[in-house]
Amino acid sequence: MHMPQLVAATRTVRRFQQNRALTERVLHGLIDLARLSGSARNAQVLQYMPVLEPALCERIFHNLTWAGYLTAWSGPEPGERPPGYIICLANRDWQKGPDTELYCDVGIASQSMLLAAAEKGVFGCRIGAFKPTLHAQLQLEERHRIFLVLALGYPAEEVVLEDVGAEGDIRYWRDEERVHHVPKRSLQDVMLPPPTVF
Repeated sequence: MHMPQLVAATRTVRRFQQNRALTERVLHGLIDLARLSGSARNAQVLQYMPVLEPALCERIFHNLTWAGYLTAWSGPEPGERPPGYIICLANRDWQKGPDTELYCDVGIASQSMLLAAAEKGVFGCRIGAFKPTLHAQLQLEERHRIFLVLALGYPAEEVVLEDVGAEGDIRYWRDEERVHHVPKRSLQDVMLPPPTVF
């Protein structure tokens, strides 16, 4: 798959084939790509925890908040929950710069992982809304701070891209068949012309 097709195909998925297991090799390969990705000042402050054990996955699931725009939906049902996670953490012992660098790094790293996952038919959801109790649930040390939870699995839903309408509504939504629709601004809307006078 060429890069334009891969980027377009790499969509957020929130319902998974829970009974279709991921492998340790897949998650470790994704983390290796995150490790090789760009990092502000090359500080490489992030660490990653792969999780595949079903009981721990279930515990993580109950500490997450899903899909803010879908107010009537509390998250995937049993059988549609993620069979794996990668927890993205900042190591305070390594961090010398501001948190803005970490937000940049975790965006780059998570996109690298999601692109590589999509190439294998695995999709995911970046989750930044989680309960403070997740830190204790994962038995993390004080120096570790959770920045992002990446839920992963084989998709159990279809995601369709469409143009943002004239009203400018960018909220994703689901239709009666539970197809997930994601409005995207047009190239014309996001691209500014360069100045004509210097």
